[in-house]
Amino acid sequence: MAEYTVQVVTGTAFEGNTMDSISITLVGSRGEGEKRRLDHFGCDFLPGATDEYHIHEKHDLGDIILIRLHKEPFSIFPEDSWFCEQVTVTSATGKIYHFPCYRWIEGYITVEVPEGTATLASAKTLNPLLLKQRENELKERREAYKWKVYHKGFPRCIDADGVKELDSNIKYSISKFITFLMNKETSSLEIKLQGLSGCKESWESFEDIRRIFWTHKSATAVYVCQHWKEDTFFGYQFLNGADPMMIRRCDKIPDNFPVTDSMVAHILGPKTNLTTELQNGKIFIADYKILEGIPENILDGHKQYMAAPLCLFYLTPQDEMIPLAIQINQTPGPENPIFLPSDNEWDWLLAKIWVRSSNFATHQSLSHFLRTHLFAEVFCIATLRQLPMAHPLFKLLMPHHRYTLQINVLARERLIGPGGSFDKNTAIGVAGIAELIAREMEYVNYSSMCIVDELKSRGVESLPNFYYKDDGLKIWSAIESYVSGIVDCYYKSDESIQTDQELQAWVLEIFKEGFLERKSSGVPSSLQTRDELIKYLNIVIFISSAQHAAVNSGQFDFLAWMPNSPCTMRQPPPKTKGTATLESVLKGLPSVGVTATAMITVKLLSDEPGGRRPLGAFLDEYFTEEEPRRCIKAFQERLSQISAEIESRNKSLPLTYNYLNPKMVENSVSI
Repeated sequence: MAEYTVQVVTGTAFEGNTMDSISITLVGSRGEGEKRRLDHFGCDFLPGATDEYHIHEKHDLGDIILIRLHKEPFSIFPEDSWFCEQVTVTSATGKIYHFPCYRWIEGYITVEVPEGTATLASAKTLNPLLLKQRENELKERREAYKWKVYHKGFPRCIDADGVKELDSNIKYSISKFITFLMNKETSSLEIKLQGLSGCKESWESFEDIRRIFWTHKSATAVYVCQHWKEDTFFGYQFLNGADPMMIRRCDKIPDNFPVTDSMVAHILGPKTNLTTELQNGKIFIADYKILEGIPENILDGHKQYMAAPLCLFYLTPQDEMIPLAIQINQTPGPENPIFLPSDNEWDWLLAKIWVRSSNFATHQSLSHFLRTHLFAEVFCIATLRQLPMAHPLFKLLMPHHRYTLQINVLARERLIGPGGSFDKNTAIGVAGIAELIAREMEYVNYSSMCIVDELKSRGVESLPNFYYKDDGLKIWSAIESYVSGIVDCYYKSDESIQTDQELQAWVLEIFKEGFLERKSSGVPSSLQTRDELIKYLNIVIFISSAQHAAVNSGQFDFLAWMPNSPCTMRQPPPKTKGTATLESVLKGLPSVGVTATAMITVKLLSDEPGGRRPLGAFLDEYFTEEEPRRCIKAFQERLSQISAEIESRNKSLPLTYNYLNPKMVENSVSI
């Protein structure tokens, strides 16, 4: 006779309890036990409850390697879903076996859960029953999570046309989804009460635009409203605003941007010139060539306008980034003048507005949606399809995939799809986004996905007062140390990576479905060494957490004040200087209704709707061994140090940069 104590933890999720009959079968290295019903007098499996049961088997089962949870009908009660968090089994000798589950169990089914010790399928000591369990698990997942083509040239995405088609295990919690919907409806109601919704009129003054801040404010948004016209703040945003990805060092003035020394002499001063500052590495550029020829949207029956500007910057001796010259479109000529800070106030302001409007399009479509949301979705689907629960990399990555599929389906449904917010309120529209992302996918490369390489490729790795760079590199390093520790636990040699067929299938699927087998991207289709694996995992986690925070969390702060980042322009770019006035600028900006709706959208995109999981907060304990848990603890301690360093620095800044404070970075792309 052998006795076992079984503890079953039900999650705290809303309606995570069940009235169904739950039974368990213990499977050990020496044989399989009998199916045992888990039942006490009264209600079992209440939300957050830990229920304990004592099981007697006829013989010692050896090490418990697997459990089967059987969910069956009970009396007259209808079937209901059950969220099983974890199960522990303790033998009579006191040995504890952990079975992390963390999933909704729906319908009348039997679920096999392997013991929590992370294992590789290539391990010679792996029990054949566990190999079979892995195969069955992946077979089921591949049926549940399938790929589809959303647009030609896009990374593949989850095969689901709406949130209702998603499996419960990847959906928002009920409370999170309700909060999300309430935030949207509350914001929409406030705008309607102000009489702004649907208004097609132009703004009559900037003061009128300020009045819609009465319900939605943040300290940074107010600062933007006060300083958006300033050249120093214009330049600052390219380093520490909502999109720090566009600016790069300029070593040679492009042939199609004929800026001369005489044009910029008044900014550079008498002791230097453009050639000297180019050689000194003090000249930078933002080039929006990728927008050239992108189809423009029609709103309220009127054509909207986009541009493909070039903007030249100068890093001053005071370490301030300021604009030197702006050309609103790519082809130089009499009808495409170069605008300068020495031009009249409204000419120069309008030129900067055109740059910011172009940045709105590239930021939302590329820096944000493609390079974080869509890439994170590819990583998530491949993980679900190719890595079983017992695989160490599944345990490592799952916290960084939480809710990603749900938010991306919502985005395609309500944001970038036909009739969505972008279709109704931006110059780029649905057709423009589709074309722009397909273009960018031709240029995406592996180096651009690694912050260390990406900063070097842009020549901005040494820029002062570049807080995205400073904080991002710290987080990258912290993730690298954490990932290295996990890899060291399970991969003792390069050969162990080469022979891990589950890992190789995961990498290959990302290459095929995410990067469309484009070898020129440099994205690997297989991994050969531990160093390669560490870098690859670093990229996956960084993109899914910190990179998303860097380009998402500041959206309301920097975009809510519409003139700073117009989502559309209603008048074409000026063809001559000296024609811009306050009235013409206001006439070209988005209408009252579009402004209000855009504010609601960026507010929703910036705010995590409850249920937050900051970077390093791994509430679902997939790892059960001591060594990976030590790695997690060290990671959390380093993140805490980084937070303290950022908060200390921010005390001396007129405008704090907190988007990469680990306390504010979500583990995953979840909004």
